[in-house]
Amino acid sequence: MLIAFNKPYGVLCQFTDRSTPPRPTLAGFGLPPDVYPAGRLDHDSEGLLLLTDDGVLAHRLTAPRHKLPKTYWVQVEGQPGKDQLRALRAGIELGDGKTLPADARRIAPPPDLWPRDPPVRFRKTVPDAWIELVLREGRNRQVRRMTAAVGLPTLRLVRAAVGAHRLDGLEPGQWRRVAFSDAELLSAGPR
Repeated sequence: MLIAFNKPYGVLCQFTDRSTPPRPTLAGFGLPPDVYPAGRLDHDSEGLLLLTDDGVLAHRLTAPRHKLPKTYWVQVEGQPGKDQLRALRAGIELGDGKTLPADARRIAPPPDLWPRDPPVRFRKTVPDAWIELVLREGRNRQVRRMTAAVGLPTLRLVRAAVGAHRLDGLEPGQWRRVAFSDAELLSAGPR
């Protein structure tokens, strides 16, 4: 079974939380029993999270050697210039090594994007913009570290797709079962 879930901002990618007070987790969304996340999104990120009850499928979706593309919409502080986008495309040197090249382009604000709760802080004197980033690896807080490294701090981070699987109208907190095939997973691998 494969589940597409639109993880809201502030929700942990796990089913329990032992902190005090407890934070919202996946347990509050009526997901089928015995599924677990295939990958993760930080609690301050939102968007598509795939869950499965199949360990082999989870490995196919997350193993670095498969390089399954993950598409992110990133609201950044500042206006991305050609040099900044070129740097993201070439790969960025981070503390844990250079990232793989990414697809990076400036986009208009995504039209179907829901309001974030709490909203991103608006500042009249500081412009912001949206970038679409497609990564083929998944390091800890990678998107945020990459945009910061080129002088564009991340304000909002939404994962829009994993391979061929997209949000496609899922509202925050909603989920659906999705069909998949091995051919689909393979075709979404390295380009």
